[in-house]
Amino acid sequence: MGVYAALVLAGGSGSRFGGEVPKQYRMLAGRTVLRRAADSFLNHPRIDRVRVVLRPDDLPLYEAAFAGAGMLPPVNGGATRQESTRLGLESLRDLAPDGVLIHAGARPFPDTALIDRTLDALDRCPGAIPALPVADTLKRGDGATIAGTVDRQGLWRAQTPQAFRFQDILAAHEKARGRGMTDDAMIAEEAGLPVALVMGSEDNIKITTEDDLERAARLLRAPAGITRIGSGFDVHAFCPGDHVMLGGVRIPHDFGLEGHSDADAALHALTDALLGAIGDGDIGSHFPPTDPRWRNADSAAFLRHAAALVAGRGGAIANVDVTIICERPRIGPHRDAIRRRMAEILSIDIAAVSVKATTTEGLGFTGRREGIAAQAVAAVCLAS
Repeated sequence: MGVYAALVLAGGSGSRFGGEVPKQYRMLAGRTVLRRAADSFLNHPRIDRVRVVLRPDDLPLYEAAFAGAGMLPPVNGGATRQESTRLGLESLRDLAPDGVLIHAGARPFPDTALIDRTLDALDRCPGAIPALPVADTLKRGDGATIAGTVDRQGLWRAQTPQAFRFQDILAAHEKARGRGMTDDAMIAEEAGLPVALVMGSEDNIKITTEDDLERAARLLRAPAGITRIGSGFDVHAFCPGDHVMLGGVRIPHDFGLEGHSDADAALHALTDALLGAIGDGDIGSHFPPTDPRWRNADSAAFLRHAAALVAGRGGAIANVDVTIICERPRIGPHRDAIRRRMAEILSIDIAAVSVKATTTEGLGFTGRREGIAAQAVAAVCLAS
């Protein structure tokens, strides 16, 4: 285990794509292309820090897309991709991560398994890139006619994120300053650094044209082969305090909730529902209450972990439904904020998040106002 950072590059103008805003800020099922790319790293359990490298003119677009996202502050890029990457790497110098992943912000779907493959390869090589072997016959053209056939043996299509040991790639970039290279693996090769090839993903597409954007939208709409359902239930008793955490939202109250973490019953129930859908234990097996690391922890980390496990199995969260059971505090005024926060943590559309509240009509421990309960159901689509 080490400290890993991700740099998401968004310094291009997107002039080839056209339109009023750069392609990385185009909307894709409720989130920008860039936000979807960055969320893949924000929600990955092995990535510690995420930073976007952007054009200064795009700062208002960035701020609208990433409000409350928990990112490192963005840094300005340069005139070329190589310069932008170097400036991003130099901005991480004080953090000094063990490894860094460099990703094109126009690729919205780097999945958990792909990220894991690149990180794992750093154990044996200073660098690693995901790539796909060329399957089609390649032709060299001369205008509108064929000038020859290219041997495809040993040819690969490079993707991002490209992963490197931080100090190695920083030194390589600084040595290559001004060369105008368009690929970080090229810079590593020039510096004599071995770079491993790991299997990429056909879904890890790069948005270059309107057709690419439509293909990305189809990927999000496409149903998977199997839908699995999981359920979760959690209870926490009231204790002295002035607020409760529910659904990732701080709600003022006359009491707090007792628990090892922040005692967010709604997020705990939803975490268990996702784990149940993929048959991977429960929240206690992943985050034992006896482990001091999770004392007073933000339960959003638990939910992100469960979502990353779903993604790592090639799955997608279809929808979630959470019911909060208590007499007080009143949940209604906070319902929309809870839905937004859950959608943000899970990186899904808010339309796929349902939050309800009910009471037990004065019966039982919730009726006696001794605590809060929550139950959740989650539907997960997995490849058959």
